[in-house]
Amino acid sequence: MDEYAWPTGPEVPASDLVRDSWEATVAALPVEARITGEVIGRQPFGVFIRIDGVPNAIALAEITAMPRGMNLPALGALVSGEVLWHAAHNHQVKVRLDERQANDQ
Repeated sequence: MDEYAWPTGPEVPASDLVRDSWEATVAALPVEARITGEVIGRQPFGVFIRIDGVPNAIALAEITAMPRGMNLPALGALVSGEVLWHAAHNHQVKVRLDERQANDQ
């Protein structure tokens, strides 16, 4: 198996659900909100996260928003962080992962 994977499978919400739920997602996850979730996709530029409690939302934690020295979390890893902003053009919640996870790697 390749170390990188796009989000796929039954746990990933369909793109139309993500798009149609965008306003509710932004309202539920304002900037600086705390999030937890599971890594559902990995790419060299970051990880995609299914956010707990917001089933039709997808978060992206880019490596530029990860703590210094943090390894890219594995598929299935549980992570936590903070909402940085909302990318309306692709309906992604941008997050910064917590510092303490850098020490757990």
